[in-house]
Amino acid sequence: MSWQIRVRDYNTFVANIVFLIMLLFLGGWWYFFGFVAGDDKFVKNASIALFFLLVPVAMSMTHQTSIIVYRLTDKGYEVFSWKPQIDSVKPVMKWTAIVSGVAVLVATFFNPNFLYGLVGPAGFGLLALAMGNSSKYQSLVRGEDHDNRSWDVVEEVVLWRKRNLIGLKMTFDNGEGFKYSNYQKVYCKKHDSDRVVEFIRGKVPKVDYVERKLDVHTYSAQ
Repeated sequence: MSWQIRVRDYNTFVANIVFLIMLLFLGGWWYFFGFVAGDDKFVKNASIALFFLLVPVAMSMTHQTSIIVYRLTDKGYEVFSWKPQIDSVKPVMKWTAIVSGVAVLVATFFNPNFLYGLVGPAGFGLLALAMGNSSKYQSLVRGEDHDNRSWDVVEEVVLWRKRNLIGLKMTFDNGEGFKYSNYQKVYCKKHDSDRVVEFIRGKVPKVDYVERKLDVHTYSAQ
């Protein structure tokens, strides 16, 4: 059994909070522009346009999805995942920083106070620079991961129907003698979770099966 799926593979509540904070920052930046612009309609309209341009950029940073490929066999399961957004975010952030930076510089000819507005474009420019020049950073944000496990290490099977998510409980050793347990995530396509659960339970018939909510983290669930 094999399939490919695109999901938000993390704690969505935390991501929403981070996006709200970034939205408040952009809103403050927008308000500052409107305040110093006074009656200048051109600058006010430009600040509105920049605000709605930067909101999707911020969302692309906090609400990234992962593409995950699963393969289930008689011996175990294999999973490979990555985040494709980084390839499109870098050029968007770079040109957003350039265009907004030029707009702010032009505005400073009318009002020197607009020079403080360069904080926003400069921040996006630095992030774009980090993405383009740091291979470690690119590897981190792409989130490429490959893993495979045999069925004999599965201790419990959990199904969370709301997110079509299956959790496979396993125990790991950190290499220093400390053992811990968590759930490896298996995302299913819509209306396909029962078929996948049936396949998995056929390979691990002696372990417990439970249906409940799972607390989702970046690399595992609880």
